[in-house]
Amino acid sequence: MPTPHPDLQKQLAALDPALASRLAAAGFDRARFLALAATLTDGDAALRRRLRNTVKGEVTPPRAGEIAELPAAGSPEHERLRARGAAALAGGELAFCTMAGGMATRMGGIVKALAEVDAGRSFLDLRLGENRSASARAGRPIPLWLMTSEATHEPLTKALAEAGAPAHVACFMQDLSLRLNPDGTLFLDDSGAPSVHATGHGDLVDALRRAHLLDAFVASGGKYVWITNVDNLGASIDEAILGRFIEATERGVDVQCEVCPKAGDKGGIPVHAEGKLQVLEEFRLPPELDPTTVDVFNTNTFLVRAEPMAKAPLGWTYFEVEKQVDGRPAIQFERLIQEITAHLPSTYLRVPREGVESRFLPVKDYEELARRRADIGAVARARGML
Repeated sequence: MPTPHPDLQKQLAALDPALASRLAAAGFDRARFLALAATLTDGDAALRRRLRNTVKGEVTPPRAGEIAELPAAGSPEHERLRARGAAALAGGELAFCTMAGGMATRMGGIVKALAEVDAGRSFLDLRLGENRSASARAGRPIPLWLMTSEATHEPLTKALAEAGAPAHVACFMQDLSLRLNPDGTLFLDDSGAPSVHATGHGDLVDALRRAHLLDAFVASGGKYVWITNVDNLGASIDEAILGRFIEATERGVDVQCEVCPKAGDKGGIPVHAEGKLQVLEEFRLPPELDPTTVDVFNTNTFLVRAEPMAKAPLGWTYFEVEKQVDGRPAIQFERLIQEITAHLPSTYLRVPREGVESRFLPVKDYEELARRRADIGAVARARGML
């Protein structure tokens, strides 16, 4: 078994107490960190990552009929599902959770959730508008939870206070960890301080549990949690999609993953692996599987049953990622929210990506925001976000 670099234990013991306290409050697990750091001493980096990341065993595309679609809008079946979802909203059974964490680096150091999207309104403003509209339809507040990071928490809580956000809107912070040098020692930034990082959107379940939001929600009769990226405003509350998921839960399903048609995209795709249909990123696929044989990909939008999300034993894979920080290579370990499909029975729903019905309008940077601004505005107006 590999062991950590002999200097790492000493470096951790010498951490500034204020930093150690910040890490502890944000879920830092010293034993897990040391175990991950130890793997950096295990041979060639490229080979190590490939062997660790690639899923073992046969991996095959979804079979015919495994990717569902909603009935046509206006059809009796669509209306039946819509009514079922509307009843769940009125019964207080849904919470909406949006991921607004990360390191706030992709938009020039501006917290993405606070970037202007339409007529002076930010992603956060539009999410609050969506929540007001959906809560009005439900006749009661729908909990809105924002997963923040150390880099985004203070700006977002300040923005919510300035917006007069209601009490059912809450922030919770994702995990925090430390970067490493390729040799397994602590990476120090140009000021000589340990470099911290958020550990990926796979933190969401553990961070929600740590904040006790799930426990209180389930205790009050909550049943379902909708998970989205804060910038994908296409992924809003849709009663028919919720109704479909509710019916799927009656057949033993715990997760509904939205997928959309590919248009040259790369990312997570649904495949059969390890005995289940799950989402795997392309870097985890064995070389014999051509990812282009799967014509849809994961939009990072999920409906999840709240009870297993709160209580089920969920294991997570931490992936070794190399970044350039202060012009030098730094290693960090991250996890992915789509791995929830590896642990809980999941179903898959194909959703549109074009026009006002689009449920996939991601924004990575200002260039993409400029291209999508008109489409986002049209969707926001159609769905009562403004």
